Amino acid sequence: MSARSRDRRVYLGSHPVLFALLAATRRRPVLRLGRTLLVHDREAFVAGLTRIPLDRTAAGTTGGAAGRLTGGDLLFDQHGDEHRQARRATSEALGAAGVQRLRPLWTELLDRRLEPLAHGGRVDLVPLAAEIAGTTAAALVDVAVDGPALADAARAAAAAAARAHLPGLRRHGTGETARVAAERLTALVAPDGGAGAGLATMLAVAAITTTVAALPRAAAWACDAGLWAYADSPALADELLRVTAPTPLLPRVAAEAGELPGGCPVRAGDRMLLVARHAADSHRAGPDPAHPAPARTAQLVFGAGQHACPGARLARVQLADLLRALAPYRPVVVRARVDRRAALPSWRSLVVRPS
Repeated sequence: MSARSRDRRVYLGSHPVLFALLAATRRRPVLRLGRTLLVHDREAFVAGLTRIPLDRTAAGTTGGAAGRLTGGDLLFDQHGDEHRQARRATSEALGAAGVQRLRPLWTELLDRRLEPLAHGGRVDLVPLAAEIAGTTAAALVDVAVDGPALADAARAAAAAAARAHLPGLRRHGTGETARVAAERLTALVAPDGGAGAGLATMLAVAAITTTVAALPRAAAWACDAGLWAYADSPALADELLRVTAPTPLLPRVAAEAGELPGGCPVRAGDRMLLVARHAADSHRAGPDPAHPAPARTAQLVFGAGQHACPGARLARVQLADLLRALAPYRPVVVRARVDRRAALPSWRSLVVRPS
């Protein structure tokens, strides 16, 4: 199976209707469907994040789901100086020095959990990614909690919040399921409550869901495309994050009227579905570590401007370390199952063995 064909299974298995719509309309830079704008074009994508004032807590957006998940008091619903100060604190924790302090947590896990490959055994990379993500998130929010348990709670909360608050058909009781899942997660990351409980919960959700989505998908692509010779190149992690686009779609709502490039008007209250995977050419150009995409293009999978993800450095370092740890075994995929309930397109299981 080709790398792109396998990765396409993640989208078709997790969000088939949505991604069929995006694929059918991707040749249109911006397409209006009622009060919804499908934004595929790179320039329009950036403009949607940097030039159009956004309602960070609107229903049907990432921020809206996050606010209901955490009860508010987080990055998504802050404005002006408050928003900048919160992002600055988060960025400092996830900056170069912060990532280097965290790095021994996952390198030790990689050494232990990948050891069966040295003896011809098999390893499921999804629980490994979850343990890495949960252990890292626990350190980020400074709580003594089991990494896999935290990862399980965060993934359940994110999936429940997505089902309850993002666009699409909803089953009866999804709101109550989301509330219970959120309370379970908050009890782990902020057992004493307090003003920082919402931010700690959101950091855990963001760090864990994106990591569990990103690491196995990127590793599967490296396996299928035989990219292990580039494992020591930072460009490999950058290119794999670009083509897999762990957060492929950014749902946002305009707070004020504006205009996207090409003369497309945006009205206050319009929903913009900003397709990161198309803006970054994930669907067209495969990973080429020898001739990587420009940094300004690869970065788009993490957003743009003040809405860029502060965890980009962490994601790149964790993936680069995983790829270097796997490379000596030249692993191949022997079993892959899609997670049909995850908030982000993800594998439920991805088992590899040495070649």
